[in-house]
Amino acid sequence: MSSATPRILVIQQEENCPAGLLGEVWEDRGVEIDLVRAWEHWPADIAERLEACDGLLVLGGEMGAHDDDRFAWLTPTKELIRRAEAAAVPQLGTCLGHQLMAVAHGGRVAVNPNGHATGLAPVALTPAGGSDPVLAPRDGAPLVMWNNDVVVDLPDNATVLAHNPDGSLQAARFGRHGLGIQGHPEAGPRIFNSWTIDKPSAEQARQDGIDVAEAAGRVAVAEGQLRAAWTPLAHWFADQAEAHAAARR
Repeated sequence: MSSATPRILVIQQEENCPAGLLGEVWEDRGVEIDLVRAWEHWPADIAERLEACDGLLVLGGEMGAHDDDRFAWLTPTKELIRRAEAAAVPQLGTCLGHQLMAVAHGGRVAVNPNGHATGLAPVALTPAGGSDPVLAPRDGAPLVMWNNDVVVDLPDNATVLAHNPDGSLQAARFGRHGLGIQGHPEAGPRIFNSWTIDKPSAEQARQDGIDVAEAAGRVAVAEGQLRAAWTPLAHWFADQAEAHAAARR
């Protein structure tokens, strides 16, 4: 580890959508985490906090990427993503964070016409993804998927890296410094269960027919594969933050 200790600004959008595996790896490496619980309070000094950081992680949530009128932090989060790109700060967006990254750069998000994701999907790389240093080794790896919306219009600065089995966007590069992943590389069984079988509504049949117990069971079985596949992503992003810290300090 370099002598410059990196700091990553984390935008968490719901209580049960934490940094999970990513945060565990970063804490083990001694990375400083500046956590913003956006639904509780949006910091007035967010621009200064971004300037003091070496990476930006925007996590998921149940709200829509265009629901700015209902969730006051979405508009400033998109601005934060644009500021980070302009300042050459590495950015990672997962699920809603990925969607916000797309919208921040001029894209559009809508309900997936193929329906809600069902728990797991394999990474299916495009030719560009096959040469991407981060995702290329993840080809075919399982990825936790639990989303109703997808990016339907890409911004001009996007490079598609992977598609889901239904053809929807799974991962993309945005600009020079942003990586968006529609799934949840940070999530394992504990987090996934909080979205599914641990909810009071778990006993009720879903209108879309998804069996949440079956989905949670598949995620539990894949726990070891998920950790093996996505721990390197956490290390890669920490490396990017370390390089940024060393360059500016």
